[in-house]
Amino acid sequence: MNIAAYTVEKLQDPFGILTGDRYEFILDLEVDEEDELYTEKGLLMKVIFAVNDTGEGTVSVYHLMEQETNAVLDFELEEEEEMMVKAFCQKHYREE
Repeated sequence: MNIAAYTVEKLQDPFGILTGDRYEFILDLEVDEEDELYTEKGLLMKVIFAVNDTGEGTVSVYHLMEQETNAVLDFELEEEEEMMVKAFCQKHYREE
């Protein structure tokens, strides 16, 4: 799995009830044809990344989606892939 492109946007908490900040990432993923995540319609991942007051972040939730249809796919990432996504978001959330 490779992250080919992405967008990031800081989410607003209008009620001020959440601690830290939340960022929404849309990741354009490239996967091998042999990978179970592969789809001819392309693959996106929507990630909500929560950052605490010390700057450490965690992936709150993610959804895998077909790029053409935005249909949510019922797959989970392997632990290694989740760690890669977390590291990517940790590195890039400040670019919002």
